[in-house]
Amino acid sequence: MSRTSAAVTVPQPPLRSVVAAQVRRLILDGTFAPGERLIEDRLADLLGVSRNPIREAIRVLEAEGFLDSTARRGSFVASLSPAKAADLFDVRLALEPLGARLAAGTRPAGPLARMRDILDQAQTDSSEHSLDELSDLHTELHSLVFEMSGNKYLIAIALPMVKRGQWLLRQRAPLRQPDAWSQHHDLIRAIEAGDPDLAEAVARHHVLSVRNSLGFHTPSLPRDYGG
Repeated sequence: MSRTSAAVTVPQPPLRSVVAAQVRRLILDGTFAPGERLIEDRLADLLGVSRNPIREAIRVLEAEGFLDSTARRGSFVASLSPAKAADLFDVRLALEPLGARLAAGTRPAGPLARMRDILDQAQTDSSEHSLDELSDLHTELHSLVFEMSGNKYLIAIALPMVKRGQWLLRQRAPLRQPDAWSQHHDLIRAIEAGDPDLAEAVARHHVLSVRNSLGFHTPSLPRDYGG
């Protein structure tokens, strides 16, 4: 008696997510420049979809900070000014150490193995990878830490921030240099060791190190602030 194996159905992502990813890519690679207005009809024609998923994708990208929208003028590609970049690092400095601390309490083997695989890809023949590929790998690496935290509120807040950071890192960070990835090995070891204090400290050091190397600092408050 023969047995037939049941077909495994892989769930497809919602169309709005697919469209949002396509538009995000066009922003990241500079096809859509900061300040450029996005016309729904033109986007729909370009991507071969109706206007409904375009509208839904625009809302997703607004929430992630890639687009600015006004009621009468429409949607425009956001600009990432030095002040906004400094603000982004302030948020990273608050969330990434927390994510690492919580991840050290779970230590799932699958995501840790994937993180090592990402580092392997990024640090081996990095010149063979496009900048898009390297920035995607970097985004996935940091997203995995938050996903390992198991905290749904943190994940919901942090993942858009990670995607927004991809824009900055793609433009400014030396992702082709192996040294740009080396601190992630320490983070993996701290999480795998189940040491929340160490994982938190390593994540904080990493964010501060990247911020210092890119020169984005929060301006000091005036001396009479709050006086």
